[in-house]
Amino acid sequence: MASIEDGLQLLAKRRYAEALETFLAVDVNPEQHPELSYYLGLCYTNLERFDEAVLYLEQVVTGDEDFTHIYQGRMLLGYIYTVTDRHRLAEFEFSRLLEEGFDSAKVHAALAHVQYAQGKTSASILQLEKALEIDPDNPTALNSLGYIMADNGIRLQAALSYCKKAVEIASGNPAYLDSLGWTYFKLGDVADARVYLKRAHELAPDNDEIASHWDEVRRLS
Repeated sequence: MASIEDGLQLLAKRRYAEALETFLAVDVNPEQHPELSYYLGLCYTNLERFDEAVLYLEQVVTGDEDFTHIYQGRMLLGYIYTVTDRHRLAEFEFSRLLEEGFDSAKVHAALAHVQYAQGKTSASILQLEKALEIDPDNPTALNSLGYIMADNGIRLQAALSYCKKAVEIASGNPAYLDSLGWTYFKLGDVADARVYLKRAHELAPDNDEIASHWDEVRRLS
């Protein structure tokens, strides 16, 4: 007979399809094991079966009493809504986390991302600044803040500092290299822009945004 423990072992090995089958076969009362909905939602999310994931994750955030599961459930819902371009729903989930006391750099950065996708530039910058107040070395927040400021021509020298710091922390991240190169481009430093954008494009040749930045700089040099 399948057990939650069996499913967790498969989940730890990232064998999501097998873990899902195991969790679905578990014969337990959901009220006695509310965490089962979280595990099912997690499996469906990793298998990119998002509609089914949402059904279970909604049960978690409305019925589970485990704070960790509520936090992770809302983060997963926010992630699903982000990657499926339902940014207003993602904004709701991340905002609820902050309202419920889950005040972390990760949540602020995630909220900033979906706000920026909706054209809320000032609100996005504010969230990223809050993220860095909590975790000054958070590379995601550093990169995002630097990129948004640079792309909008806001405090370019500060944007350069943020992007440089992100690259210092994770020098092989193509998104961070792209942001740094793009900031140099916005500052009029085409030579340095070319160095970082070329490296970013080599690391992520299929990324459309990086490719567009690299093409724009190449045309000038």
